[in-house]
Amino acid sequence: MSSIRIEGLVKIYGRVRALDGLDLTVEPGTVFGFLGPNGAGKTTTMRILTGLARPTSGRAWVAGIDLSTDGRHLARRIGYLPEEPAFYPWLTPGEFLDYLGRLYGLSAGERVARVTELLELVKLTEVRRRRIGGFSRGMRQRLALAAALVSRPEVLFLDEPASALDPAGRKEVLDLIEGLRGQCTVLMSTHILADVERVCDVIGIIARGKMIVQSRRETLLAQYAAPVFEVECADTTKLQRWADSLRQRAWVTAVSVVNMTVRVVVKDIELAKRELLVSAVQADLMLDRFEEIKPSLEDVFLRLVGEEGMQ
Repeated sequence: MSSIRIEGLVKIYGRVRALDGLDLTVEPGTVFGFLGPNGAGKTTTMRILTGLARPTSGRAWVAGIDLSTDGRHLARRIGYLPEEPAFYPWLTPGEFLDYLGRLYGLSAGERVARVTELLELVKLTEVRRRRIGGFSRGMRQRLALAAALVSRPEVLFLDEPASALDPAGRKEVLDLIEGLRGQCTVLMSTHILADVERVCDVIGIIARGKMIVQSRRETLLAQYAAPVFEVECADTTKLQRWADSLRQRAWVTAVSVVNMTVRVVVKDIELAKRELLVSAVQADLMLDRFEEIKPSLEDVFLRLVGEEGMQ
């Protein structure tokens, strides 16, 4: 049984069709990256799956619960980390997690054990008696993740879990998410593509309320990422002239110039390997770098979302 299943989900706000027949399946134990441009329908989907909104039509199941008929027990089966989590600043992290444990009906002994376990997991044991109001953004985000895990959820929803953090804070949160693989199903919505590429097993990209593609990360990169070369040269005048000439080649898809670097997207990688360097030499470029770039999730995302936008 899938941990999350969506069939033909539609959500209309006035004249805005936020979701337009969305289909989605997430298998148990998966860390699922949920991507899309602003306005694609990610937040609307998250709100419906967490019981905070109802669809106009279509059906959705989370942890085996049909949200159209039996949403009452959903809260005990899921965890949710919103983009901007809220706390009682006068409480300590231990008091805050204990309070949540009470709401979930845990006994006193269960609460003590669970709070201790979670504070160790998110590395807040040493500050368990400090007031949350004095915490850094990274500490609050780790505490919010601990709060979402109090009930040992089957499915965990994360909305931009690391977008406002500095590099050290992002690494801490991503390490925690990576450690949840296999323990529960994680659906992570974010605009930071590098984070998705690092921790997610499966990726779904939506645009205009519809699923464009859903695939395992490796398959997605292999199928949709176009070959890319980067060429660096200090002589920007010659570099720009060469870049302009490349746009006329049939095997070149796109050319961009940033400072002293030309980025070339090609259709035929073997032909590019034979002709690109020869062309640079013929243009009298003194190369500082010539490199075939590993395709990234950003390349795939921009290509797919761009194609959708042109339809």
